[in-house]
Amino acid sequence: MLADVNLLTPAHARLPVEVVFDLVCPWCFLGIRRLWRALRARPEVRVELIWRPFLLNPDLSPQGVPRHEYLARKFGGEERARRLHGTLSELGRAEGIAFRFERIRRIPHTLDAHRLVRWADRQGSADAMVEALFEAYFTDGVDIGDPAALAGIAARLGLDGTAARRFLAGVTDVEAVHADNLRAHRLGINGVPCFVVAGRHAIAGAQEPEVLERLFDVALVEG
Repeated sequence: MLADVNLLTPAHARLPVEVVFDLVCPWCFLGIRRLWRALRARPEVRVELIWRPFLLNPDLSPQGVPRHEYLARKFGGEERARRLHGTLSELGRAEGIAFRFERIRRIPHTLDAHRLVRWADRQGSADAMVEALFEAYFTDGVDIGDPAALAGIAARLGLDGTAARRFLAGVTDVEAVHADNLRAHRLGINGVPCFVVAGRHAIAGAQEPEVLERLFDVALVEG
């Protein structure tokens, strides 16, 4: 059935895909890696990725909280979290992700990290920034709520680290991030990742690439 739909797919079609995500969500990292795989399998589909912030922990202090406090509050302690992390680590290996949860010392507020994605987007580097932030947090345990750490990530991507630090010291895009977060809730999105294709078709969760490909095809056929 999928092959029949593919025959109707216009060559080099352009498709907007909104990715609603948070940078401290391991399922988002997994889901976005699967999205990359779906896109590699369908090079004829020209996808325009639009990164939409979702604040999983909007009430955290700007400095974040120690990881052990957060795990106690959310999971009731380290042991339950460790079982979940074991499952995620296994799934992550299949997508080339080396989850190292033990390196994470603080759960950050992600407002500034999402602002940095928007800043990078204006320089054509949003996709790379999203990947770099996920890698920094889940593999290296970097505190992505720390402006200095964020500026360092920007610099490692070849962007202007000094300009990034200056940007983060201001308030540009603070309201835009909050507005996108509010919009997601108003649309009924209460879990991430969520992929919204062509503004009409939405699916939540770290979906397998084949599921995302089918969604692309449905959206393209409907035009």
